[in-house]
Amino acid sequence: MIGPGTGVRVYLACGVTDMRKGIAGLAALTQDVLRQKPTSGAVFAFRGRRGDRIKLLFWDGQGFCLYYKVLERGRFPWPSAKDGAVRMTSAQLAMLWEGIDWRRPDWGAPPARVG
Repeated sequence: MIGPGTGVRVYLACGVTDMRKGIAGLAALTQDVLRQKPTSGAVFAFRGRRGDRIKLLFWDGQGFCLYYKVLERGRFPWPSAKDGAVRMTSAQLAMLWEGIDWRRPDWGAPPARVG
């Protein structure tokens, strides 16, 4: 994905967002619901009612970038509306973007010792 690098702050808007909203509407939600400054350089993630669509809003220093992804199968894992906003790492965002459940990643077995 072209976009913010590692180490960026990421905020999820819990619950459901109207996916008809564009940059201005999502920036307003960022301020009103998440209580964050949309031009802070953080990434703000929003998910639609069906769970198969996600939008990411990001200020790159010159303007807003809006990333939109629709899954062909499955749903994006998402916290319930009662959670408000969730802070996550850029690694968790990468997993979310790929449709992986970032809350319970399967790390597998630890590496075997040699010797």
